[in-house]
Amino acid sequence: MQRVYEFIRRHPTGVDTFWGIVLFGFTVLWVATGTGDDTGPVWAALLLGAALSLVLALRRRRPEQMLVVAAGTGVAQLILDVPVNLADFAMLVIIYTVAAHDRSRWASRLALAGGLVASPLAQLRWPSPEATTTQQVFLVIFLAVPFALAWVLGDSIRTRRAYFAELEERATRLEREREAQAKVAVAAERARIARELHDVVAHNVSVMVVQADGAAYVLDAAPDQAKQALETISTTGRQALAEMRRLLGVLRTGDDPESGEYVPQPDVQQIEDLVEQVRRAGLTVDFRIEGTPRPLPSGVELTAYRIVQEALTNTRKHAGPEVGASVRLVYFDDGLGLLVEDDGRGSAHELYEDGGADGQGHGLIGMRERIGMVGGTLDAGPRPGGGFRISALLPLKTA
Repeated sequence: MQRVYEFIRRHPTGVDTFWGIVLFGFTVLWVATGTGDDTGPVWAALLLGAALSLVLALRRRRPEQMLVVAAGTGVAQLILDVPVNLADFAMLVIIYTVAAHDRSRWASRLALAGGLVASPLAQLRWPSPEATTTQQVFLVIFLAVPFALAWVLGDSIRTRRAYFAELEERATRLEREREAQAKVAVAAERARIARELHDVVAHNVSVMVVQADGAAYVLDAAPDQAKQALETISTTGRQALAEMRRLLGVLRTGDDPESGEYVPQPDVQQIEDLVEQVRRAGLTVDFRIEGTPRPLPSGVELTAYRIVQEALTNTRKHAGPEVGASVRLVYFDDGLGLLVEDDGRGSAHELYEDGGADGQGHGLIGMRERIGMVGGTLDAGPRPGGGFRISALLPLKTA
């Protein structure tokens, strides 16, 4: 049964042609068994039967043209005095087909109008002498109902097809939107990873370079200090590798996040460790916490840590020798304040912010991006009397 159904779907015109031949066979049988008065002119009945059989055979391939042929056949049937017969069934089929077709609305309206007037015209052309007026009116309505039902059924099929087509289009559009959103999310994630890598590399490599220079300078005169500097380089390098492994892990497929390979995201509590690490690298840092420490949103904690890390890295790279810095964390009722200052060369910081002297310029841009992601504010610029100041306010409720 399934094969028969598949064959019908693949060869609709062939199936319609078969039924057209069957319809013409019944027309020939009707003409052969009837009398001249019952069938009208034989040649006319056969010719009109052949035309309606053609309408049935080509109804799906040429629906509008076959509707015109059916209308012309109906008019010729009235003129040539060929009574209603089985071949007229093709008119019901073509009305349904045109109504179900969604390309030509004019053809659908013409089919409905033609179907509704067909019954009154047939009753006027071939009246029933023994029927009363009431019976004739009832007969007209009764014969018009099949034509109306054929059009309603076809139009319902057309509406249903249009509805499903709209659903498919909407699903396709939603799928494209999901793909676009996924691409945006991937781009945002890559930007976040780039910022993280910048922070990790800039801070840790800066510490390692400073320590390496110091170790080379005191290697002969103070071997113990050189050994301590090399230990700091080793520790800093391992920490950098761990953080980079965690960040690059999100770019791999098939890695197990529970394997313990990745380190946790840094938070506010680790700022003190960061300051101590910078002190061991040779930078004098005054660290203070004001207010009552309390848990913060993870995004705020990571942003605070990275801002302090980037600020101290910039201080070591651009503030000059014999520089001191201060870091203050202030807990407000509705936010966390950060203040990082140094007494170095403020003009060098201005060049760094604009991307001038060393071709950089990503540090403060990254700070602004991070703070913007949590809905905070950033103020960065030279201090009065020299040095550079970075002031940030991070709200506790991110947007």
